[in-house]
Amino acid sequence: MFDDRLRVSKADRKIVLTQYEKAIQTAFREVADALAMQGTINQQVSAQQSLVAAVAETYRLSNKLYAKGIDSYLGVLDAQRSLFAAQQGLISLRLARLANQVRLYAVLGGGLE
Repeated sequence: MFDDRLRVSKADRKIVLTQYEKAIQTAFREVADALAMQGTINQQVSAQQSLVAAVAETYRLSNKLYAKGIDSYLGVLDAQRSLFAAQQGLISLRLARLANQVRLYAVLGGGLE
């Protein structure tokens, strides 16, 4: 009788320990994934900021050409559309970065699960 309870207790202990180890491994994987994503998103944000700056310069130059009568207003509108698209991409990436920061905070034990 005592041996049976001891065996059951040891089996229960083994199950709980296995579940605990699995939870720890999952937590480490989630943190590693969130940190890797953070680095990737930061690189994308930096590249997109450079794109926005370049397209903004194109838009500025297009406006100058139009003001001097060298180019049509269609060029200005096209440059403006490109600038807005680049800015929208930057906003989307910044949103993704913030969402990832929230995810990182959550997987580090900050809640929100």
